[in-house]
Amino acid sequence: MGSTETVWSDAAAEVYRLVVGPVENNVYVVRCSRTGRAALIDAANEPDRLVPLVDELGVELVLTTHGHWDHVGAVAEMRAAGVPVWVRSEDASDLPGHDRLIDDGEVIAVGELGLRAIHTPGHTPGSVCFALEGRPVLFTGDTLFPGGPGNTTFEGGDFATIITSIEDRLFRPFAAATTFWPGHGAPSSLGAESPHLDEWIARGW
Repeated sequence: MGSTETVWSDAAAEVYRLVVGPVENNVYVVRCSRTGRAALIDAANEPDRLVPLVDELGVELVLTTHGHWDHVGAVAEMRAAGVPVWVRSEDASDLPGHDRLIDDGEVIAVGELGLRAIHTPGHTPGSVCFALEGRPVLFTGDTLFPGGPGNTTFEGGDFATIITSIEDRLFRPFAAATTFWPGHGAPSSLGAESPHLDEWIARGW
């Protein structure tokens, strides 16, 4: 599987990461060890590396954190390979095509695992994070990074909205020990980042 790396696992779940494209996007694969079924988070770029994961890791669907170009560059090829692409309605028009719309709070089955969708607008109107049910694992796209929120200076971004999303939908409901995996760069924990919220607000964009 080339440079695909296992970054987290337990007895029933495996999380893989690939780094693709000109701005080094993280692509994650969440796989159910018991059934061999998997979901890919963000078909970002380099379809020649992502499409083979259908056979190699059992990828059956693509979940999109948001519609920015660098996160959807391989959507068309994944759909052509028969893999349905899911996205929030607010960002759907930014994709070259999609197959399912994501509801806030929806739990998406991945074999015996579940990924819960959390609508976290601010970076884009349709930004979504995905929580691996029953495990301290969260995928935050470009909503939350180590050191602060994602950029809100793009069209459709809003700083106050992303701060509310991070505080109310990530920091408050999830345990401090939860590891989050962002759309670019290294992971961190919610507990390591949440004490800095007021600093981020003061800093703004």
